[in-house]
Amino acid sequence: MKPDDFRAWGYRLVDWIAEYLEHVERYPVLPAVQPGDIRAQLPREPPQHPEPFDQIFADFQKYILPGITHWQSPNFFAFFPANNSYPSILGELLAAGLGVQGMLWQTSPACTELETHVLDWLVDLLGLPEKFASRSTGGGVIQDTASSATLCAVLAAREQASRGFSNANGVVPRFTAYASTEAHSSVEKAWRIAGLGSAALRRIPVDDRLALRPEALEAAIRTDRQAGWIPCFVCATVGTTSTLAHDPLRPIGEIARRYGLWLHVDAAMAGTAAIWPEFRYLHDGLELADSYCFNPHKWMGVNLDCDCFFVADRQALIRALSVLPEYLRNPASESGQVIDYRDWQIPLGRRFRALKLWFVLRSFGAEGLRTLVRRHVALARLFTDWLASDPRFELAAPVSLNLVCFRLRADDATNQTFLHRLNASGRLYLTHTRVRERFTLRLCIGNLRTQEHHLRAAWQLLQQTADQLLSSPPRSLQ
Repeated sequence: MKPDDFRAWGYRLVDWIAEYLEHVERYPVLPAVQPGDIRAQLPREPPQHPEPFDQIFADFQKYILPGITHWQSPNFFAFFPANNSYPSILGELLAAGLGVQGMLWQTSPACTELETHVLDWLVDLLGLPEKFASRSTGGGVIQDTASSATLCAVLAAREQASRGFSNANGVVPRFTAYASTEAHSSVEKAWRIAGLGSAALRRIPVDDRLALRPEALEAAIRTDRQAGWIPCFVCATVGTTSTLAHDPLRPIGEIARRYGLWLHVDAAMAGTAAIWPEFRYLHDGLELADSYCFNPHKWMGVNLDCDCFFVADRQALIRALSVLPEYLRNPASESGQVIDYRDWQIPLGRRFRALKLWFVLRSFGAEGLRTLVRRHVALARLFTDWLASDPRFELAAPVSLNLVCFRLRADDATNQTFLHRLNASGRLYLTHTRVRERFTLRLCIGNLRTQEHHLRAAWQLLQQTADQLLSSPPRSLQ
């Protein structure tokens, strides 16, 4: 491809993306394909000779687009929001064009310094503790996802607890970690990758709001200490994946301090809500945490991937992850005046993710992001009111922000059929979880393009489908 071809196709693809996002709700949210359908249409062998880009793009539209789940659809209510936005897309395009490898300050000073700067902005925008800012003892770094952030926190906690012994000698003491039964699977995965084993992760029971019970945490720590284990890590969640439950940070933090555990706070989706001061009660006690993360690629209009990971003591993280070969030595790094983010993450290489985050923060502004969050929370409360007006439905968990967990007043099999019929319509996409062992539907509102009329259409579909399934008369929309 020559420069003129790149220009022509670049303009065409930007036009196509704008048209796609403007009319994405025309597509069925879930594709009507079966496993293997897409691969069956593709050539078995790679091409031996160059192919024209018009043919490549035509094949994208013919074979790939029909197999896409449309996460940007305003009718996508599944899992969690994974937004993009025009400023974010343009930032990603620029980053791809620059092709920066930001492993060291020296390999692209602007890449490093912009990242430090925008993460300090987020400390202020979200009202995070001052210790998470680079101007203090800590600082922030962009990871790919919250799973990587959790792994980094686990490794830092392991090395801090062993005083570097496990890295230096390869011998891991009998460390234990703690998280609620509702915590994300990435906690267990990180504990496994760190060589500590699933059997050493204690799942702490939750209360009637599905939040970790501090007294149960402390009892588990005491039991382990008496048995010769070394408790070293606890993960508290602000917004669990299943129900958006919020663990009480302050009592958990006080316990962590009392017994010398590293406290990591996972606020993957819900952290964005703190841009509204009224929602910062969720972070009460965060000053007791050693690390914290949230995902702008969920509810802040930044496209995947972009997780913001903050630590209170950056040296604890660097000691756990830094390995310095001769070929990476340079005067700037040795001066101690710069940040080398290669020491803050698992891989050596890193993309210029800060560019798209910077574009979004400047394009939306704090007020624009606050308006977005407030609108989604208001829509979730409206949907909750509609559910309460129909005796066929019941809430399965408390509603705090933008996720509503509900089900028909029926058995699990009926609710599974209900979900299947809803998704098979192509008019929306919901996912499920289990709350207290019962099959539960989840409706998450966080897409930039979702408006009240989309939610009303979803509610009407839910009522019609429930009517067909339960043979009860439909209720009018309140």
